[in-house]
Amino acid sequence: MTTTFPRSTPSALGIDARGITAFLDALESTPDVEPHSIVLLRHGRVAAEGWWAPYAADRVHLLYSLSKSFTAAAVGIAVREGLVDLDATVLSCFPELDADVTDARSRRIRVRHLLAMASGHREETLQRAEATDPEDLVRGFLLTPPDEEPGTVFAYNQPCTYTLAAIVRRASGESLVDYLRPRLLDPLGIDDLAWKRDDTGAELGFSGAYAPTAAVAALGQLYLQRGVWDGQRILDEDWVDAATSTQVDNPHEENADWRQGYGFQFWMARHGFRGDGAYGQFCVVLPEQDVVLAMTGQSLDMQAVLDAAWQHLLPAIAPQDGDGGAAGTAAGVDADPGLEARLASLGLPPVQGGRLADAVAGSYESDGVLEGLRLESDAEGWRLTVDVDRGLLSVPIGQGAWSVEGPLATSGATGPDGTVEVVVRFVETPHAARLRLDPTAGTATGEWTTQPLHDGPLTLRRPVD
Repeated sequence: MTTTFPRSTPSALGIDARGITAFLDALESTPDVEPHSIVLLRHGRVAAEGWWAPYAADRVHLLYSLSKSFTAAAVGIAVREGLVDLDATVLSCFPELDADVTDARSRRIRVRHLLAMASGHREETLQRAEATDPEDLVRGFLLTPPDEEPGTVFAYNQPCTYTLAAIVRRASGESLVDYLRPRLLDPLGIDDLAWKRDDTGAELGFSGAYAPTAAVAALGQLYLQRGVWDGQRILDEDWVDAATSTQVDNPHEENADWRQGYGFQFWMARHGFRGDGAYGQFCVVLPEQDVVLAMTGQSLDMQAVLDAAWQHLLPAIAPQDGDGGAAGTAAGVDADPGLEARLASLGLPPVQGGRLADAVAGSYESDGVLEGLRLESDAEGWRLTVDVDRGLLSVPIGQGAWSVEGPLATSGATGPDGTVEVVVRFVETPHAARLRLDPTAGTATGEWTTQPLHDGPLTLRRPVD
């Protein structure tokens, strides 16, 4: 079993580097797909890894709903420790709500139903649950009666996972991160995982986890190794079997890889299974190939990312019963150095245009994406100042490149009409804002490349522990 990810070459692991290169080409050329990182493991070794600058290996990345798979792991560990019973009713975990919850179906929701997104509701209940009880989401959820018998219908439903996180906290007496630290994170070598909390101080569970790409790969490798890490059993084998097989059918999902069934906070796919999060956060596990693919990004078309993997990457992986094929040929071996150079030079294009000049210096009235904008130059170059909740945040503007400082990366240039375009990337998240500043009018307009789902520009960063 693996405790670290030793580096190898694709050909040594039975993977044709030309297929990985074709996969990278597809990611970079497909509309509505923007990759930020990739870690590809086979046999517990790194076949390929890379980060598109300004994203980097040592940075965390907001995982959105891929957070659910970490929450589920906490439940699995709690089951192994005897703290949680999958067949217990959810209400039994919160006895103080017994008198409030009178709907018979709500009272029959079991822990395993939450894991399988099969609470009996036909659609997302987050807004209804929050409206029912703005201070206690678990209570609001249990007071939202299911439409069908629990366990019979699939609906992607955030309060299911929030409630799972609350059950672990209640059973263990610890926060979710504190519970996971000695039981999952430390054994897997995950030294940085932070979680966004709600107003009650509780981790969201269904979203909000920030972790490096290597942590995503490690979680996938743990499931690939059927719950064992370095000889230590972390998850029971029957838990892994249940979590990674269909617990409820979901044939009405729009995209092909989203209608293959749902396990315990994992999606079944046309190949293997996966955890994923909005805008292209992926943990894809391919047991037949002994492969884990971890990715982050800012992609609106997540199905296109998987399509590219099945079209280019999967055929490049030789069968496990004989690592020959194209990967073992001279051409396959010869392709390794070129891929290594490609991975080392990955980057997102900076803003193109003219150099900033003195005429653009000054304050700009913003339309609301970012407030208190000011451009100014000093001996070291140009800086963008933004008014944030912790005071003024000043960051250098890269010209013809990305300039990274703290949680922001910026690039800017002057256009032919004299306006200034600045892209601000929140490099601990998928998101970027594109600003256009008009020096003549003193105004700035902005738009999100992708809309943040539960944060604003002031909180798009790793949560403070």
